[in-house]
Amino acid sequence: MNKAELIDAIAAETSLSKKDVDAVIKSFTAVVSSKLATKESVQLIGFGTFETSERAARTGRNPATGEPIDIPASTVVRFKAGSALKEKVNPPKPAKAKEPEKKSKKKKKK
Repeated sequence: MNKAELIDAIAAETSLSKKDVDAVIKSFTAVVSSKLATKESVQLIGFGTFETSERAARTGRNPATGEPIDIPASTVVRFKAGSALKEKVNPPKPAKAKEPEKKSKKKKKK
């Protein structure tokens, strides 16, 4: 789903105009981005948490030449899914009913 499809889906669900939905999405991304830029996290209960973490500097390899290269430290954005989202994506499976045990057809030796 791209941004235009997301706008269409939200507009259909909320009966807001596409223009209003677009403004809300732009505002949401701007606020989340500015909070993450200041190392704050954004938590949406039931959906998930956007947060930053530090990635240490490390040495990698150029896949074309195999030559070692230095990769600088950086700040990365992480998303942790909330319990309601996890449950929606991975619904609990119903417990299987126990099947009756099959009787063995082997003859017993005396």
